[in-house]
Amino acid sequence: MHSYTKIRDGVFPSVCSLDCPDQCGLLVHKANGKIIKVQGDPDHPVTQGNICNKVRHMAERIYDEKRLQYPLKRIGKKGSKQFEQITWEEAIKTITSKWKTLIETDGAESILPYSFYGNMGNLNAEGMDRRFFHKLGASTLDRTICQAAGSEGYKYTMGGSFGIDPEETVHTKLFIMWGINAVSTNMHQITLAQKARKNGAKIVVIDVHKNQTGRLADWFIPVLPGTDSALALGIMHLLFKENMVNHEFLEKYTAGHEELREHVVQYDPYTVSEITGVPLDDLTQLARMYGQTSPSCIRIGNGIQHHDNGGMCIRTISCLPALTGQWLLKGGGAIKGNSGYLAHNTFALQRPDLLENKDTRNINMNLIGQALLTAVPAIKSMFVYSSNPAVVAPEANKVKKGLEREDLFTVVHDLFLTETAAYADIVLPATSAFENTDFYTSYWHHYLHLQEPIIEAYGESKSNVEVFRLLAEGMGFEDQAFKDTEEEMLVQALHNPANPYFEDISIDLIREKKFVKANVIPLFPGKLKTPSGKIELYSSAMEKAGFPPLPTYIPLVKESELPFLFVPGPNHNFLNSTFSNNEKHIALEKAPKLHMNVKDAASLQLADGDLAKIWNERGECELIVSAGENVLPGVAVSQGLWADVPGKKQVVNILTPDRLADMGGGATFFSGRIDIRKAERPQS
Repeated sequence: MHSYTKIRDGVFPSVCSLDCPDQCGLLVHKANGKIIKVQGDPDHPVTQGNICNKVRHMAERIYDEKRLQYPLKRIGKKGSKQFEQITWEEAIKTITSKWKTLIETDGAESILPYSFYGNMGNLNAEGMDRRFFHKLGASTLDRTICQAAGSEGYKYTMGGSFGIDPEETVHTKLFIMWGINAVSTNMHQITLAQKARKNGAKIVVIDVHKNQTGRLADWFIPVLPGTDSALALGIMHLLFKENMVNHEFLEKYTAGHEELREHVVQYDPYTVSEITGVPLDDLTQLARMYGQTSPSCIRIGNGIQHHDNGGMCIRTISCLPALTGQWLLKGGGAIKGNSGYLAHNTFALQRPDLLENKDTRNINMNLIGQALLTAVPAIKSMFVYSSNPAVVAPEANKVKKGLEREDLFTVVHDLFLTETAAYADIVLPATSAFENTDFYTSYWHHYLHLQEPIIEAYGESKSNVEVFRLLAEGMGFEDQAFKDTEEEMLVQALHNPANPYFEDISIDLIREKKFVKANVIPLFPGKLKTPSGKIELYSSAMEKAGFPPLPTYIPLVKESELPFLFVPGPNHNFLNSTFSNNEKHIALEKAPKLHMNVKDAASLQLADGDLAKIWNERGECELIVSAGENVLPGVAVSQGLWADVPGKKQVVNILTPDRLADMGGGATFFSGRIDIRKAERPQS
């Protein structure tokens, strides 16, 4: 593969590596071998040169003085951040020697990988690492922290991760942004919506918090957390009742529309208004607006699936476009995710055949705190990469207690000494995406991107691919799978006969073009990957799995009598815990806040700027109050995963439940309850 690392000056094509649907095309400017500027690539058909602050300031993160340069070994108490520099040779020998002993004494399942998509490059996020841990026979990790519940719910209705082409949404006349702060997490969907708005389109935002996207909307509709499926069912009730459905589409392309018609009778406007907090008139107006405007697009966000009923919620919303026949119209339908169009050959990349024991235990990543404390047999070693569970996983106090175990041998591979790395026995320095060869597949637009190295590795840092090759060598693994180059892995991944949208994409093509669009054709007329080949309004597969076969509102678990529903959403300048330790981004975001209704604040004698103590049976935090009309009474919203700083109680995942959602083993971050009172400010 080509590398730009030897060229000291110039502008080089690249792609954003962050876990974000937009996956922007980039141009990276170098002088004297160092990155001096990152800008958007104006030639990218979707992102068209616009990028967010997170990426614009990426060079400051890459050259941050706190970035790790060498392997480290712990010499102090866990959590003390006392380390000494060691060589890579010593690090690999220490890790592999420990693992060989553990395999002898406790079995390979006593070792657990823990990772997510801190870097979305497929080779580094789910390539050599999977091969290695499969061969090792380690416990497998169920990576369900983000979109598992919603993806499963959407799949029951639509057969997989397939929606409309975002580029076609310039033709949309009505956008419903449902549970997505797109200004902060999908900015180019906002750009496309704004283009459509100039041609008369309206933007409606449904959310628990009037965030930046809510403020941009033509109409913001606040809803109580976890009641979105009831709202969707109320819209369906009115669509059928007032004959705003497309009968021809329902007959031809759906299964179960008659059953659905009878089922939604119970979700009358009065009942739904009571459940959701949406006024009766607003509910009626929304249903009529949706029933009478074409083409319309629902952008289904990640937030709403982080509830006890998250899978069913997404499944329910995804039925709406079928009722009005939107899928036949350019710019009509829905987007939850589009990763199905760019599905590569995961078997060839990950090599699950290397796992000898097919009954190897599987641990859900949302339950990591619980697993570290109570799993039998015990987890004796954990290798963490591209993730920071001490801050991002639910029940953070449990996670911390697990990481403190003296008998847990922990290795962390990262760019910084994260909150998790503070508890590691060995810390390994990681490369940034600009130092790697990789390929990227968006889960929103339809483009695949090639990333070739732009700068030399920082210090002695190594990519995930390199590290797992070294570990394989240290374990004595002889398989060709561990000798494959990045280019060979890329060829294997791109060869996916099972995906017809992928068939024209080759390594030569993406090397030449840098980004290539999947050969996507409209879903209709056509056959979906559901059992019936149609949109399943009634799902027999759900029935077999023990779920109601028709969309149904199932209330949240009432975990306690505490008065406030707590939703810890994302903020504008961090991405999960990434950037939360970088001074530039902290300054941009300013301070962690608690958004609450002005009536609730007044009843608790809290005012804007006060420090509030929020707590439940899991722990407590202290956040600055932002009182207003941006949330409904009884709801409290925070934004961002702030760093664990001594003296500041701001790790909100201390408060979040580690219950699993209804489907896919998903997370329930947004289904916890808290109480609130004024906190004493520390004496300065």
